[in-house]
Amino acid sequence: MHDDQKTETPDDAQGPDLAGDAASSDPAKGLAAVRALRTLADRLEEVQVANARANGWSWQSIAEVLQISRQAVHQKHSQREVREGGPEGDKDV
Repeated sequence: MHDDQKTETPDDAQGPDLAGDAASSDPAKGLAAVRALRTLADRLEEVQVANARANGWSWQSIAEVLQISRQAVHQKHSQREVREGGPEGDKDV
């Protein structure tokens, strides 16, 4: 990146033209949009995994939908559940 280019934060890139920025020929805009989309995807995954667990889904069921291993989804999301006092007695890990 050049010194004269502004570095956008994920919040800056989440404006109404995020899709346009992702397709931009300006690498600074394009890469900032990629970063913002990754952040958004991570947040959405966290919310939906919590939603699935609150609705009784097993780690295996969540992993199958996300097309990752049960161990990966459990490792990534189980600590949030412990901090928030989520579903207890998880038998499929």
